[in-house]
Amino acid sequence: MVEVITVDFLLPTGIYIQMEVPREATIQHIKLLLWKQAQSFPLFPPLGEMESHMFECVNQAAVHEELEDETRRLCDVRPFLPVLKLVTRSCGRAERLLDSKIGVLIGKGLHELDAINDQEVKDFRCKMFRLSEERMQQVQMMTCTEWLQACFSPQLEPLAGTAITDGLNERPADLKVIIHFDQSQDSASLKVPSSCIPSDLMELAVKKWLTTHGPEEEVWLGQYILRVSHCLEFLCGEQPLIQYKYIRTCMQAKESPHLTLVHTSTVKGMFDKEISAIRAVVSRKSSNPPLPLPPKRRVPTQLQKCVWDVSSPFKIVLVNGNKVNAEETAKVQVRAGLFHGTELLCKPAVSSESSGRSDHTWKDSTLEFDLSVCDLPRMTRLCFAIYAVMDKVKKQKSTKNAHINKYQTIRKAGKVHYPIAWVNTMVFDYKGQLKTGDIILHCWSSFPDELEEMLNPIGTIQTNPYTENATALHIHFPEYSSHSIVFPPFDKILEKAAEIAGASDCVPMGRGGKKFHIELKEIMERDPLSQLCENEKDLIWTLRYDCRENFPQSLPKLLLSVKWSKHEDMAQLQALLQIWPKLSPRDALELLDFNYPDQYVREYAVGCLRDMSDEELSQYLLQLVQVLRYEPYYDCALTHFLLERAQGNRKIGHFLFWHLRSEIHMPAVSVQFALMLEAYCRGSIPHIEVLKKQVEALSKLKSVNELIKLGTIKNARNKTKEAMLTKEAMMTCLRQSGYSETLSDLHSPLNPNVLLSGINVERCRYMDSKMKPLWIVYDNKLLGGDTLGIIFKNGDDLRQDMLTLQILRLMDLLWKEANLDLRIVPYGCLATGDRAGLIEVVSSADTIANIQLTSSNVAAAAAFNKDALLNWLKERNTGDALDRAIEEFTLSCAGYCVATYVLGIGDRHSDNIMVRSTGQLFHIDFGHILGNFKSKFGIKRERVPFILTRRHSIFRQYCEEAYLVLRKNGNLFITLFALMLTAGLPELTSVKDIQYLKDSLALGKTDEDALKQFRQKFDEALRESWTTKVNWMAHNVAKDNRS
Repeated sequence: MVEVITVDFLLPTGIYIQMEVPREATIQHIKLLLWKQAQSFPLFPPLGEMESHMFECVNQAAVHEELEDETRRLCDVRPFLPVLKLVTRSCGRAERLLDSKIGVLIGKGLHELDAINDQEVKDFRCKMFRLSEERMQQVQMMTCTEWLQACFSPQLEPLAGTAITDGLNERPADLKVIIHFDQSQDSASLKVPSSCIPSDLMELAVKKWLTTHGPEEEVWLGQYILRVSHCLEFLCGEQPLIQYKYIRTCMQAKESPHLTLVHTSTVKGMFDKEISAIRAVVSRKSSNPPLPLPPKRRVPTQLQKCVWDVSSPFKIVLVNGNKVNAEETAKVQVRAGLFHGTELLCKPAVSSESSGRSDHTWKDSTLEFDLSVCDLPRMTRLCFAIYAVMDKVKKQKSTKNAHINKYQTIRKAGKVHYPIAWVNTMVFDYKGQLKTGDIILHCWSSFPDELEEMLNPIGTIQTNPYTENATALHIHFPEYSSHSIVFPPFDKILEKAAEIAGASDCVPMGRGGKKFHIELKEIMERDPLSQLCENEKDLIWTLRYDCRENFPQSLPKLLLSVKWSKHEDMAQLQALLQIWPKLSPRDALELLDFNYPDQYVREYAVGCLRDMSDEELSQYLLQLVQVLRYEPYYDCALTHFLLERAQGNRKIGHFLFWHLRSEIHMPAVSVQFALMLEAYCRGSIPHIEVLKKQVEALSKLKSVNELIKLGTIKNARNKTKEAMLTKEAMMTCLRQSGYSETLSDLHSPLNPNVLLSGINVERCRYMDSKMKPLWIVYDNKLLGGDTLGIIFKNGDDLRQDMLTLQILRLMDLLWKEANLDLRIVPYGCLATGDRAGLIEVVSSADTIANIQLTSSNVAAAAAFNKDALLNWLKERNTGDALDRAIEEFTLSCAGYCVATYVLGIGDRHSDNIMVRSTGQLFHIDFGHILGNFKSKFGIKRERVPFILTRRHSIFRQYCEEAYLVLRKNGNLFITLFALMLTAGLPELTSVKDIQYLKDSLALGKTDEDALKQFRQKFDEALRESWTTKVNWMAHNVAKDNRS
């Protein structure tokens, strides 16, 4: 039975037709049906060609959507009402189709970007359009091998790791490889040294094939390529096998790697398909010369004045404030501060008091700052706070004024100041011109925990897009000259520095004596969180050439010591930066923090990041995307760098896409991230279809999850019956063709090299926690019989889990670099939208709670059952394998103990610690980090390492080694958390939260003292381990009563 829907069609000729159409029909098919129907209505001939029309509808987000992509089905479009309006197409079909696809994909229609009346947006899009087109033309020139390298290159292990030896004669271990032959059921096993290279292995495999299939299938080598059997990773390149991450992982787990011999024609087919997708859009244009850029509006120089020539003090005028949400009795004031990063450049200016209802004007409306216009740094932010001043109220019982105390209030002279709204704006525009004239700033009303004098410099410089209810502050930037005032270009800055150096005609300052050198060394070795006092800053600035020679990696400390409010010092710094040695990418990350807003410093930092391998870049991508929030202008070095690398490596492109796409709903970054996503898509046309499939699949999973939530609310009374019904409903839903097609044949968002073929419906279920996450089991398209589990969550913010797992992955990497493999399981986790995302299911693993429960019927006793775990491992491993499993358990237990201790991961109990059948223990669910623990039974649920090991001393030794490795990299951890401060994670909002890491890593102490502190905690944990048992007992009993 075909489901039909009655749809109203509005035609451009003014005719209205109502008609029934199949729910699962494509838009193309519906148009055909409409055309047939329209022939029997008046005014049919004026309609003209069917192809020159398309439908428009209002979608679920209440936004106009043009249905340019007519392969979509009506049930996937989900119009808000069953009304489709036929409109005449303008401009080229291919371009329209591309624009429409990009809009649907990024979650913001491009017509919304077209409608933004902002020259900066227009210039950025124009530039990106040109760059993307060039990029697509380069791709068309690529060879198939280059393309394969960019899209599906395998992960390599850093060389620091040791060779895996056979333990006897210490020579590289041999490797048993299982070779599959594509399009054939056959497989063969080969024994090769791990130092063998792919082409040699391929030759052996082809020979083996010929011996079984006879010479009539004579083939020669160039026609095959090796692929990792379970995913789209091709062993391109000639590295020894042991350097490929997949092979190394197999060897460490004592498993045989599976590789598949794929015919080059298969790969060529994939390549040709992508190239034709590009040609469909780009070729039309590439035959024409690219559009000339709009001429640079270079104002003749006499009409511009250099900002350094304006000595008058900087001022602004407050015109008025509207929709100010204050008590009627309160007086309202405005405070304004000039900031460079977090540094206040001069004393904040404060307006007079104003009273009124919601509209305010201020008597002496000009605010003058104690800073000359000539000394404004290029990246100066003007930060405002609007606040109410009230008489100190006696403590009342009433809760009416509760909101007043929600934010910090400042008490001055018997008055209470409480903040109402804040807003920030740049003093120079994106072209470096000092702003003039009137501007209305729509303010933000939610305040962070930490304010600088009530101001919020770290907040966004975007204004609030929800202008209807926002407090609006109308200000005026005065003109200081009849010419426009501009910040000098870079060459002028260097000229200025040369002029200063010439005038002081002496050797560069500062070859300090030995005493100073020792003091400098001490300052330079401090961690990034430690504050510098004024004397130390002066010393650093005086000895800046010393710093360059002896402590180049301490550039951040020098930058914090520059007086940015003196343009002479700023110029000298820029000259010094030109000859500063390059930092390692890991050290350079710190320069992207909020404290270093200068554009040339950020360009220098990005220059250092260019040395990163794609592997390393992937490791830090999460932070690099968050740091985009600190960039005041769309067109900046970091944006270009990320787009370039993403367009050159499909895996980086995939994660860049999802990190941006998952936050597109946030008002402060919505436009910036949409512009980047648009630029990425235009420069990666073949990737659009692949990503679109993922977005559509996730939207279907969201519908399934909402269906279950509805079902479980309605039937809350009858628990077991409800569970049965809802599970049935879920399966029926997944089997519908409207769902099953969309959910089949896609690249996994968690790992784009994995191809998911279809859902294994029988094995799917939903989980019992509040948000009813879906447990989905997929079949692997590339390897028959292999299944993959994915958890879909809707309603939980996964960004904190994602950050914690990323840091665990980094710890794992640092340990491996130090030859310590602690068998960590950093499973995949990806936020894909507003409180939605995916988590990878780790195969053959179970929670400790379940392992305990299955082996004892009494839940309460379970937590004490020491042997349950050992028995569980014995059932799954025998002989040598059991010893190996206990070793894996000990190693991983040590790794996670140290990690949970350092990161302050709270709320640990037997439901969120799991064990794999290989013995690896791992933690899941990182809802509380940085010491935010939950308490129960009045016992603070503490970070007690759960220990099942008689090999106590060896366990302790692993823990200590691992701890010392993390300490060596303490600054890196602090930097990575600092770069995440504006992400809006509930437990990472201020520098105070990061202080936790500084304490747990005992930074600033010697290794000896730190170890002493660590051992103390370690022994304490052992002593207290009974509380863990009580805690787990509580948890297990509760769990038993639930079910």
